[in-house]
Amino acid sequence: MSESDVDSLSDIDTDAKSEAERHPSILLVDDDLNLALDVANSLTKRGYLVSHAATAPDGLTQARRGAFDILILDRMLAGEDGLTVLKILRQEAMGKPVIILSALSGVEDRVRGLNAGGDDYLVKPFATDELVARVEALLRRTDSHRATLLQLGPLKLDLIDRRVWRGDREIELLPREFKLLEYFMHRPGQIVTRKMLLEDVWQYRFVPETRLVDVHVSKLRRKIEAADEPPMLLSIRSAGFMLNAPT
Repeated sequence: MSESDVDSLSDIDTDAKSEAERHPSILLVDDDLNLALDVANSLTKRGYLVSHAATAPDGLTQARRGAFDILILDRMLAGEDGLTVLKILRQEAMGKPVIILSALSGVEDRVRGLNAGGDDYLVKPFATDELVARVEALLRRTDSHRATLLQLGPLKLDLIDRRVWRGDREIELLPREFKLLEYFMHRPGQIVTRKMLLEDVWQYRFVPETRLVDVHVSKLRRKIEAADEPPMLLSIRSAGFMLNAPT
């Protein structure tokens, strides 16, 4: 990458700052400057404020300032594992959504990324339009956390009255089942691991050898999927679970 390209990345940061009050902000941490420039240009053209860090220490420093809505984090940063950065931020209670970029495409790699605190995982090479779509989906999902009524296909969850329906059928859930379904509905189409559920729903700070999650997910599935209804809560082999709208 030429010096002019590096300057272009800086210009994107500077020019976009005046738009910060009107547009969501993104922190991009990636040491591939050509890719970073391409991604930053695509996001900036769509009105996002983009800041860039090329190293793990710089990314950690900028992320700790918290002046962003979404973090896009490269898995491999000049010999350092970006997941280490993410784990540190999650331990420090950084709650912003994170998209992990990686050339590692195996199921185990995806699960490792999600377990480290990622909200989405995009394999390189990718189309920038797909990354933009995922950013927009995460922003919508973040906004949904402030909603009082969550809906996915025929499934509706009222956070105020603590009631659930599938179509016209009201579903009676126990408090733990309600919390479990709420967690899934905040993450439609996303792989949710057992570790995530144990830590976030049960508040375990360690992962015991237990079938607790599987038992509760099975009970929830039986309640939200009647015999004549298409499945919504899927088991993903060697990964976890996913809640989707029926096709």
